[in-house]
Amino acid sequence: MRKPFVAGNWKMNTNSHSSVELVNGIVSGSSEVAGEKVHVAVIPPFVYLQCVAKALSTASIALGAQDIYYEQKGAFTGEISASMLKDIGCTYVLCGHSERRHVIGETDELVNKKVTAAIAGGLLPILCVGELIEERKASKTEEVVTRQIKKGLAGLSAEKASAVTIAYEPVWAIGTGLTATPQQAQETQALIRKLLGEIYDSELAGETRILYGGSAKANNAAELMGQEDVDGLLVGGASLQADDFVAIIQAAV
Repeated sequence: MRKPFVAGNWKMNTNSHSSVELVNGIVSGSSEVAGEKVHVAVIPPFVYLQCVAKALSTASIALGAQDIYYEQKGAFTGEISASMLKDIGCTYVLCGHSERRHVIGETDELVNKKVTAAIAGGLLPILCVGELIEERKASKTEEVVTRQIKKGLAGLSAEKASAVTIAYEPVWAIGTGLTATPQQAQETQALIRKLLGEIYDSELAGETRILYGGSAKANNAAELMGQEDVDGLLVGGASLQADDFVAIIQAAV
């Protein structure tokens, strides 16, 4: 049985005061269900990870980072290693978020290096995949998602791949107010699960959690998570308001 998982990606938002205020509100509102009934993670900007970690010290909510570099240490100005993230209490890390792919220019090969480094460093990667609007219109969703999954997991044994959570994020639905219909989400997430079974085996495919990301809100969370292969949500804007994010967490129960 896959326990629901809701993660809030704060992106480049909050400050030292508001990040703690936000996480305190989330902790307070979700204390009866977080951990026991639904896994919850918050993913703040790098500079606020430590103050958020302190606020989470007695809560059943995990801490995640928005990115990682694939080297362990060295002359890589501006980058963050797995050991650094572990050192300050991170459990999860996003790899290949659409904004990293399509704004920053990360390739499938670079994303794979990050996934591999995260697992080697004891972190649980959330591998993000998804198609652009022109790719969906050209009926290339399956082609794009299949490529991103295969290249993102390249070289990983089934044991290592079991550490990965997949997040399907149709790029056209991120920050646009558009959302894939529950049926569209289910269709693609079923494809991902089938693909995992082909790459590895049915056991791993059945155990891997596949999240939906893309303008998920309190008013559509329950319907999205009611789909068979939608195991939770990777939430963007709605995770920046404690009440909204708590309502999404509650909808996962």
